[in-house]
Amino acid sequence: MTNREQNIRFRPGTTVVRRDVHAGRVWTAKPHRVVADTGHVLTLACWLGIEGLAPTTWIESLRTGSDAAREQGLDHLAAGTWTLGPHRWERTAVLAHYLAGEWFSLHCFQDADSGDPISWYVNFEMPYRRRPGGIDTMDLALDLVVTPDLSGHRWKDRAEYGQLRRLGVVDDFLARQVDAACGRVLRMLDDRSGPFATGWPAWTPQAAWPLPLLPGDADQDAELLGPYRL
Repeated sequence: MTNREQNIRFRPGTTVVRRDVHAGRVWTAKPHRVVADTGHVLTLACWLGIEGLAPTTWIESLRTGSDAAREQGLDHLAAGTWTLGPHRWERTAVLAHYLAGEWFSLHCFQDADSGDPISWYVNFEMPYRRRPGGIDTMDLALDLVVTPDLSGHRWKDRAEYGQLRRLGVVDDFLARQVDAACGRVLRMLDDRSGPFATGWPAWTPQAAWPLPLLPGDADQDAELLGPYRL
């Protein structure tokens, strides 16, 4: 983390935008509410009705269930030809933990209406970088879905990860980081350590919370995430 990033801390209750960035362009952008920020762990909340930006192919695949649209979206990512469209978050509320310098984030999904736990969701991604107004990272496709009681897990989106490898979006350097991060997550899960140590968090979005809003410049070009290779 750079000195500039170290000086950026987010106050609980404020809005920050989490963006996926590839080759200096925004791939996704979504506003969140800050729940806590220790400087090492940033905890963000997302819930029903929050509106962000996502690739139009991904939005289409969600609407239709089309695998072809998902595959086309990854081709567009590699070629730098994607377009963004508005996307509204539905059905779930999510509490997300971002660990400084780590190649994954951890998300607790629960039913938006009942508050019932659905799953822990480990998203393998570039280590987040702080910037004024939010954080930038890049989703690397591979995910691990864990039961709320931590008794079982399954891998998700391995085919998409393999496609990103073939397309060169995930190169050998990134693949080594993902492999190492997978090992760390599985050890934490076995040991009930790290973000799994305290079990499922007791939380729910408060009715009085206003919806975080996406600023108009959220899709402007971003800094490259390449310095993580140093």
